[in-house]
Amino acid sequence: MTAHANELAVYVRGLRKQYGDVTAVDGIDLGIRRGEVFGLLGPNGAGKSTTVEILQGHRSRDAGEVSVLGADPAQGTRAWRSRVGIVWQDESAPAELTVAETVRHFARYYPRPRDPGEVIELVGLGPKADSRIKTLSGGQRRRLDVALGVIGGPELLLLDEPTTGFDPAARRQFWDLIRLLADEGTTILLTTHYLEEAESLAHRLAVVARGRLVAEGEPGELRERYGSGATVSWTEPDGAPRAEHTATPTRTVAELISRFDGEIPGLTVTRPTLEDVYLRLTEQETAR
Repeated sequence: MTAHANELAVYVRGLRKQYGDVTAVDGIDLGIRRGEVFGLLGPNGAGKSTTVEILQGHRSRDAGEVSVLGADPAQGTRAWRSRVGIVWQDESAPAELTVAETVRHFARYYPRPRDPGEVIELVGLGPKADSRIKTLSGGQRRRLDVALGVIGGPELLLLDEPTTGFDPAARRQFWDLIRLLADEGTTILLTTHYLEEAESLAHRLAVVARGRLVAEGEPGELRERYGSGATVSWTEPDGAPRAEHTATPTRTVAELISRFDGEIPGLTVTRPTLEDVYLRLTEQETAR
């Protein structure tokens, strides 16, 4: 393994995983820097969850080189596992315990856990600390899953669709938690179907489709590299709406200025969003 690989929290080269005739992960390469928030995007069945499971040591790989916090997850010790937190898509804690009892119980598994009361407040469950888990809503249970993922004070946090079931206010509160953890130096790998979430949180993104990495870079870089042109919209003097897709929007606006006397009614210039880029990348790959 290279010296550069040792500087990364996650180093993956040529990762492959096969289930019978189905190739779930087909030669993925990843490098996640220590302290960064890294987003892994892709449609259902793209290989995201399988990749996360391999990184956590819950699933074996068929081929490839993998290092997580300097160790091979397939040979991870108990001490190594205590440094990695994870929030799966589907988790459930003992229904009869209260929120506080559950978080305190899980804290005992780690050598240097965060304060349980602080974590409960961080995920927005302070008012529910003494409530039994079976009485929580789906979104509140998801917050508890997040609390159990961060209680150990992990160096690396793996989040697999963590805000599924959150209402908009809870999702924004979760984003604040992720930013706080990142500011504290936690490395975070996030899989999500919410493009706004990925763009808001991640320093860099990777897009996977059919088990292959199809694009990687900063959100703005991906928009610039894979987005095509812009759409200029305006209203003609007779009230008819017009729109033109162009690679030179400034020139189009300049031409409109020469035609109109004063303001251009309804003028907007819209560039491709991250969602536009994501759909273009994944649809092209699926069509192959």
